[in-house]
Order: sequence, then C-alpha cells, then structure tokens
Amino acid sequence: MPTVNNVHVDALLSNVSVAFQQSASNFVASRVFPIVPVMKQSDRYVVVPKGDFNRNQMQLRADGTQSAGTNFTFSTDSYMADVFALHHDVGPQTIANADSQFGLEQNIVGQLTTQALIFKETTFASEFMTTSVWSDDRTGVAAAPTGQQFLQWNDTGSDPIKDVRSAATRQQLLTGYRPNVLVLGRQVLDQLELHPDIIDRVKYGTQSNVAIADLSHLARLFQVDEVLVMDSIVNNAASGLADSNAFIGGKTALLVYRPASAGMMSPAAGYTFAWEGLPGSAGFGTTISREEMPLTGGALRYEIQLAFDYKKVSADMGTFFASAVA
Repeated sequence: MPTVNNVHVDALLSNVSVAFQQSASNFVASRVFPIVPVMKQSDRYVVVPKGDFNRNQMQLRADGTQSAGTNFTFSTDSYMADVFALHHDVGPQTIANADSQFGLEQNIVGQLTTQALIFKETTFASEFMTTSVWSDDRTGVAAAPTGQQFLQWNDTGSDPIKDVRSAATRQQLLTGYRPNVLVLGRQVLDQLELHPDIIDRVKYGTQSNVAIADLSHLARLFQVDEVLVMDSIVNNAASGLADSNAFIGGKTALLVYRPASAGMMSPAAGYTFAWEGLPGSAGFGTTISREEMPLTGGALRYEIQLAFDYKKVSADMGTFFASAVA
C-alpha cells in the first residue's frame, strides 16, 4: 500500500513564503525634509539671514524727498551628495537551480531596498534626532523638571501638548514660521496615545465609545500639519549572533518646519539633496541595477546605490525632545 510519503514530493509553495521585510511606510526620513533633485554631486546655495526680512523699516516720506532705503545680505552654503552602495551576488549554479516559487530576484531586490531604507533612516536619526543639532534642545525627566527639561510624557501629570506648543511658539518667534511637522519615535507615540489629557480631548468625538487618538487627532492637538512616526527597526547584532533589535527613532521627538516644496527663497529646517547623476535615479538619488559578471562564469550582481545629502538649513527651525518617555 502507498504511504503518505510515497504519494507526495515536498516542493516550495507558490503562494506563501516568510521574509521579514519591513514596510516602506515604516521609514519617514525621506518625508521630513523636502527633496531637492540636483544635477551636480556638490554645489552651493544662497542663504539670506532671517533678520533682514523681519525688521520694521518703513518711514514717513516728506514731500520731495527720497524714500527710506533697505537692503539684505546673503551668504552661501554647500551640499555634498556622497554615493553609498551595497550589492548581492548570485552564482550561476544557484540561478540555474532556483525554483521559480522561491522568487530569487524579488527577494534580493527586497533585501537591498530594505537595507537602503534602514541606512537612510539611521543616518537621519543619528544626524538630526540628537542633541546639539538644533537651537532648542529639551530633555524629559522623571520628576521636578527645570530649565529646558520637561516631565516625561509617560507620566500622567505631564503636559505634552503644552510642551510641544511652547516649543512651536519659540520657533515662530525666532523665524516667523510656525513648525508644521512632528516626528515621533514609536515608543513615544505609544505613550501619547494613552495620555489622559489627549484621550480626554478626543473621547467625545470617537465612535463606539472607544477613545483612541490617531495621528490626525495628534496633528490637530499639537497644531501641526503632519505627525510622522518612525516605526522602523534595526538589528544591531552581527550575523550569527542573537538579534538585537531597536527602534531607529528611539524615545525621542523632533519638531520642524517643512515648506510645501523646495524653492527659491524658501526656508526649511532642512533639505534632502538627491543627486540625479546616478543612471535611473529619477530625481530621488536612488538606483538599483542587475549586471552579469563575466569573470565569474555567469554570476549576477544586484546593486543598489544612493546619492544624497541630508542638510540642516536652519537650526532655529527645529526642536529636539530627548528622552521624551521613560
């Protein structure tokens, strides 16, 4: 009699596989600063001091006299879109032997794309989600805040709405522009959604008597156009060791001004300069390619390249909240 093992030969399923590729929506670095496509890998741009536009200089004009004069100064700053790259090589025997169900090329492209997103997100976090970058650094503490400190937002006695709005008003006073984007680490969002002050403000507008503050609620409460959540993680362990995962955004928050788009005389907390010199980058400074390596007997190399520069434009247009939750 045939047995269960005799009548079936195990094969790869064509409708399911398991790969822990993070969703692109988890990564927000490319949405915090406007993207500026640039033709040259490095160049300079004009910077006009903010004070030159905000003085009250109009004067009474006497009959037959010249009007009062004004002027403005400017300086220049520069960017450098360095090129970063990563490749994945596949041998010809692996290519020939791979089952179609495995989706070899799709998995490789997915891995490289995720690696690029993680690199850009960690670069943004290390450069801008930290102290001594913006003109306003505030630090959360467990009790008795003083100076630039605030009570951590996991404490029910804290006032996150006041903390953010007061920082926004300070930025507006310094620059004339009120910040409109709030970036939160995932662990910070988790605590804000449970904060009694926030729940109390949204509970009467919810359905089914469930008081949950979503991102649109938070945006209105904090008086910003958009709340971005850094949901991405990074594994800090070397290959072969136990995973050591961490949220890239940490327990921090960042409040910035972002214009609707990059343009002349358009201030911003920062810009992302994306070099168009990479073939196929389409203005985003990213390209992925596949090429045969003749000296390896038909191996294929899949390679992703990035050419960009995250550039802080105005330190006064950012407020960083360190240790926002415990």
